[in-house]
Formats: sequence, structure tokens, C-alpha cells
Amino acid sequence: MHDSHVPAASGVRRTAAVVLATMEAAALRCADGTLLDRLTDQLVRLPVGDVHVVARSSEIIHAPGGTYMIGSEGSRGLADDLRRVAAVARTATAPVAVVAGDLVAHTEALALLLEHPARDTGALVITGGEDSGPSRPPVRVEGGRVVAAGTSFHDVVDANGTFRGVLQVGAADLAVLAETAETLAERAEAGGFGPMDGAEAGDLLLVGLVRVGVPVRACGIGRLHCDRVAGQEGADAAVLRLGEVDEDRARLELAVKADDGFFTTHFVSSWSTHLVKLAADLHLTPNAVTGISVGLAALAAVWFTAGTREAQIAGAVLLYLSFVLDCVDGQLARYTRAFSPLGAWLDATFDRVKEYAVYVGLAIGYAAGTDDSRGGPHGIWALAVAAMILQMLRHMIDFSYAGARADAGRPEAAGSGTAASLTAPADASMGAAPRRTPQERSAEVADGIAAAERYLRERQGSGSGNAVVRLSRRLERISFTRWLKKIIVLPIGERMALIAVTAAVFNARVTFIALLVWGGVAALYTVAGRIGRSFSR
Repeated sequence: MHDSHVPAASGVRRTAAVVLATMEAAALRCADGTLLDRLTDQLVRLPVGDVHVVARSSEIIHAPGGTYMIGSEGSRGLADDLRRVAAVARTATAPVAVVAGDLVAHTEALALLLEHPARDTGALVITGGEDSGPSRPPVRVEGGRVVAAGTSFHDVVDANGTFRGVLQVGAADLAVLAETAETLAERAEAGGFGPMDGAEAGDLLLVGLVRVGVPVRACGIGRLHCDRVAGQEGADAAVLRLGEVDEDRARLELAVKADDGFFTTHFVSSWSTHLVKLAADLHLTPNAVTGISVGLAALAAVWFTAGTREAQIAGAVLLYLSFVLDCVDGQLARYTRAFSPLGAWLDATFDRVKEYAVYVGLAIGYAAGTDDSRGGPHGIWALAVAAMILQMLRHMIDFSYAGARADAGRPEAAGSGTAASLTAPADASMGAAPRRTPQERSAEVADGIAAAERYLRERQGSGSGNAVVRLSRRLERISFTRWLKKIIVLPIGERMALIAVTAAVFNARVTFIALLVWGGVAALYTVAGRIGRSFSR
């Protein structure tokens, strides 16, 4: 193995990339070099240390930036490709990216996954109306994760996106990657997948990881391009398409959540990117923006305590601006890729603090009023406390449900008879792993993949999930009902809008009654839906 390294910056362990390059892709011309030259040069400009090339011949060009072949001879086929990926995974101490060698992509598209601070397991995908095919394997994305992946051999029920040839496996999942790659290699060698019709090792690894239970984050690329190409004409056309997109503008657009609430999407995110760009130019951190948002919410609460109409309107405007900055801090974090556990905790905590401070300000202002036409102060504190308790219960339900879903996805919590229970054995970092030999763990991976394949094929004819899940998916396909579902659950954007409008136009009593009625309906709707989904699992 010819070894060449790129020094890691700031002591951070760099991702290792395995580029699966066919000889056709390696020979395609691009500017002054080849398609492979272009791709490896992009990778080494990202946080990638070693770039390993797996090719069908040993005569591959030594690409720039620390690229080297795995082995002195070319790969002998799909099974050999998978085993070479497994070899890298066993020795790596940082994430490993598996990249199709016939890829033409914006550097920013690659960076969305490879530069993400989480350094977790994820895949580049495009959701929506893109047709799937050998170079665009189908996937189903739910809740920001790839929950099903396919190839020409593997079916996907209710596919809603396509895989774009870049898979990153986090350090915690490397043991499972190695085992899965070895198992898939054995099956490929035995002809267990039939003719794969253009599918590559990366496509098959995504299928294997998803089906053995590894959480794979779906990384969308928006308007950016990331396509595998066939032939020189396709490569030339793909490179030309790259110039049609402003990468920085696309990056800014991708900083906005694609699946946000109605009010946030149409009344905040439609213009908040200008503030994101301004904050980035001023070198503000996301935590600094969070602090400004908290300050505006505190001022809104102070204005509300005055109880006058003018003060109510001023408080409503400040509350809206506070919420705008509450969105901007997350958008800025995604734009600058400056995530941190502290920032996430501060954002979630101060969302609650700001909302409850506003409740207190509204109640004080209403209680201080002397105008009998406003109904007097009687009962306003009971309404305020009731609204606060209801919101706390809703948050508790949300967090406990998220925790329950995470627990259900762990191997030790798995049952039998559903696809969700067919998880991989624990990786080397978990306590159960040392009690099994590598052969036993590989056998369990193989059993999980095979059983998942049988189960998904059985479900293909009857549809997936119970009636609640199937109805929910159908409603998601209709724009009106999709937005209606988002509004009914009264997310934070709708709550802030409800508080601001009712406080400015009416009074605090109307605000709290509206929060209780709408919040109660939202809680019942959410609990009923989650119970229905739980039965489907």
C-alpha cells in the first residue's frame, strides 16, 4: 500500500475517504486533468486526510493531494471493493467517507456532509421528484434520516428521494461498517444479489447499514449538484451545470430548515437569510445571536407589564423580532457550520425561558389594568399558570417520545417481527460486543440483512405501516394538508404569532385562552398520532 498523508489541522482527526473509481471514470477528462483528479482535489480541500482509491486496475493515475491505491493490484470486482472498504474502516480512528468515483459535484455539496461538525453517519440525498436509477438509488427519508435504501436488487417502499453517491460513516459506527462490508462481500461473491446493474459498493453499504439499524442522517443538498456520470458527454454536461448555481447562495438557502412550520417558513425564513449573511459578515457567533434574542424577549415582557395598548403593540413587535433572531441563530450555525452542544442547549433552554417570561409579563400587565371593560385581573394568573403547565406537558411529551424512539432503535431494546427490530449487533464500543466472536457478529449482521430484505419484500404488496402511518404519508403528499398538519400542532412559530397578535389586538386573557384551547387540541392530536405510530412499530 502506497501511503501518503495530509496533516490534520488543529489536532482534529480528519476523515478518510474511499473513492470507488471505475477505469472509465478515471479516464474521463475534466479541465486539465481527469474526473478523478477533480474529485480527489475537492476532497483534500475539505477535512479529509487520506484519500484511498479503489479501482479496477493498478494503472490508475496518481491523483493530487495525498491519494493512493489500496493494494498494488486493481480491485477484482464488487466483493473486493467491499473488502477494501472494510480494511480502511478497521484501521480508521475518524469518520470514513465512501465516495463514488464517477461523481461530479459542487464542493459545497460534499462539504455539507464531510464538514458537518457532528462528524456522524450520513448520506447525501435529494428528496422530491428526482427519478431513481442505477446511478441514483432510491431512498426513503423520514424525520431527517434514511430509513430505507435500495439498489437495482433491493426494493424501497414509498421511496421519496435518491442517494447521490457520498456516504460518511462516523467513528462510532466503523466496526459495524467493517462487519457489514465483509458480509455483503460474501453475499456478492456468492451471487446473492444477482446482476447489480451499475450499483456500486457505496450503494450496497448504504442499504446494509440502514437495514442493520445504523442511524443514517439524510443530508440534503438543495439546488446544489451531485451526480454520477456515464461517458465523456455526461461528464462535460455535469460540469457545465455546476456553473449555473451560486454555491454561496445555495449554502445560505440550505441554512434554512426545509421542514419548518408554516409561520416560520412564510413569515420569518422568507427574509431571515439577509440577517444570517449580516451576522456572518459581522463575525457574530450563533450564541451571540441567541443572547440578543433573549434580550429582545425580555424587553417584550417588560413592555407587556405596562398593560397599555401601545405597550402591548410594542411588546408584540419585540416578541416577533426575538423569534426571528431565534431562527437566525440556528440558520447561522448551519451556514457557518459552527454547531456546539452548548449552543444547542442554550437555544432549547432559552426558548422556554423567553416564552414563560412573556407569560408573566402579560399577566402582570393585565392584572395592573383598572379598565373594567377589560374584565379585571380576576383569574388571569390561573390562566397564565394553566397555559404554562400545558406547554410544559407538551414539551415533556415531545422529549419523552423522542427518547423512547431512540431507545426502541437500540439493539438491546429490539423485539422481533418488525423491520425496526432487525438491528445490527452492538459495535465494539458497547458492552455486549466482547461477549461475541467476530464470526458470531458477522453472522448476526447477515441474518439481519436477510430478514430485513424478506420483510420489506413481503410489505411491498400490502404497503408499509398501519392505517395511521399510511394516512399520514398520503396527507404529506398534499401541500394543503401537509401545512395544516404543521399548523395544528402549534409549533413555536405559531405560538409566538398567536401571542403577538392576540396581545396586540385584544388582551392577555384572550391570549391565554387561545393558547389553552389550541394547545389542548394540539396535545390530543399529537398524542393520538404517536400512539397510532407506536402500534405500527
